[in-house]
Amino acid sequence: MKLFPSDIEIAQKSKISLIKDIAQKLQINEDDLELYGKYKAKLPLHLQKEQPKGKLILVSAMSPTKYGEGKTTMTVGLTDGLSSLGKKAIAVLREPSLGPVFGLKGGAAGGGYAQVLPMEDINLHFTGDFSAIEKANNLLSAIIDNHLHNPSPELDLDPKSIVWKRVMDMNDRVLRQIIVGVGAKGNGVMREENFNITPASEIMAILCLSKDIADLKKRLGNIYVGKTVEGTPVFASDLKVVGAMAALLKDAIKPNLVQTIEGNPAIIHGGPFASIAQGTNSVIATKMGLSLGEYVVTEAGFGADLGAEKFFHIKCEQSGLRPDAVVLVATLKAIKHHAGLTAEECKAPNVEAIKKGFCNLERHIDNIQKFGIQPVVCINAFPTDTQEEYEVLMALCAKKGVKAAVSTAFTDGGKGAAALAETVLAEIDGNSANYKALYQVSDAIESKIETIATEIYGAAEVDYSTKAKKQLQTIKELGFGHFSICMVKTPASFSDDEKMIGSPTGFTVTVREFEFASGAGFVIPLLGDVMRMPGLPKLPNATRIDIDDAGVISGLS
Repeated sequence: MKLFPSDIEIAQKSKISLIKDIAQKLQINEDDLELYGKYKAKLPLHLQKEQPKGKLILVSAMSPTKYGEGKTTMTVGLTDGLSSLGKKAIAVLREPSLGPVFGLKGGAAGGGYAQVLPMEDINLHFTGDFSAIEKANNLLSAIIDNHLHNPSPELDLDPKSIVWKRVMDMNDRVLRQIIVGVGAKGNGVMREENFNITPASEIMAILCLSKDIADLKKRLGNIYVGKTVEGTPVFASDLKVVGAMAALLKDAIKPNLVQTIEGNPAIIHGGPFASIAQGTNSVIATKMGLSLGEYVVTEAGFGADLGAEKFFHIKCEQSGLRPDAVVLVATLKAIKHHAGLTAEECKAPNVEAIKKGFCNLERHIDNIQKFGIQPVVCINAFPTDTQEEYEVLMALCAKKGVKAAVSTAFTDGGKGAAALAETVLAEIDGNSANYKALYQVSDAIESKIETIATEIYGAAEVDYSTKAKKQLQTIKELGFGHFSICMVKTPASFSDDEKMIGSPTGFTVTVREFEFASGAGFVIPLLGDVMRMPGLPKLPNATRIDIDDAGVISGLS
């Protein structure tokens, strides 16, 4: 049996157009392109309109499994599917982080015949946005430590109060908790320090929520650093470093134009994770796509309990964006997993398991409906699927009042997603979307957390550790009670325990501690044992990646 080619093999054999030709499809003047070689370009901020007229389609998913649900693949496929129907569609995606690329999950440029190109560039350094974010973040760290080393009467920082963390775009667990300033006095003040991964940096969050450079600088200035020895709050603006940080981000704030395998436009910008950050691409990129095209297909990370919830409560509420449709990606394998089947059992046809495991997808459907939107279920097809299983799943969706369509975009590209595209268009044309948030930012922090935990997760109650209670009091004293909530939680379960699959109820979620992002405008409750600096698996993807003498990369997926 002939093996299906790998993602990188498909990407390397695909015909790629000059980026200036892709720009022409969007009526972008060639003089507006900042070229990064022949196949990538930065787009100027003036291309976004404050009130764009395009339709916004959010792609989310059921609770993810180790098999991969293909959310990015289906996002790209739907874009190509809409384009095959004559629609002016643009995919607007996040940039991949090197952590998953070299770790466990792999790249994030789609898969099969529904990818964005140039695949290798996008998954590696791309246009340097992550590097700029990392440098801006760590510049602030360096300035903080310099103030500690050279204290002044005007700004006498208390080293024990510092909450700002360094970042690096790599899974490196040993950096989670370290000591800096060890050795001679000239090495600086010795203190405890922590690292987050770059997608969890507040600079990443700020970049993805800013509307322009002025807004970027304002948000950077609002970053809380710590306190003086007298107890006065200190912000980045007090350290006189905002201008330098913004200068480092002058190119990173501009979205990146690339293309799908089928030559349709794709804008890629920003890359916060959904399990440990807000999980969606930049407001600028989304509004730019809506200004340039008729339809924007965008995605929010992991399951809808994380990515979609944050898309609504953080991105939509801060930007004024409103989705016209939501697509929930599901696979038969994932549904069987949530029925309790083993990996081997998931390969075999099992109608009863579809009925049992549907509870997970059903909860996500219910949750999207709570926001005033009827989702469309996208069934990402796999070779082991059967028609009988599809029919059972589609019937279960119909009972919930939602439409479902099978997509073969992975193997067939845009034509494989045409039926899904038609279903989504019908939902948009029905004008049924009536978005509403589940909480108001003016609500108490505990109330907002409880709303997410009970309404979205299905929890019975929320518990707080002693440490979390103390941190919560500090957050309130600083005047940050009106911020949105950005939960940090395992994506594998609705609960904070990844072993609780399916659709658990009646459980307690525990907030072990808090972080907050005052420049981005959200409070970050950390649930369970999820870390904002992930670790590598026993056998990292990095061990499979190579490059030959001709510069051809292999093993990248």
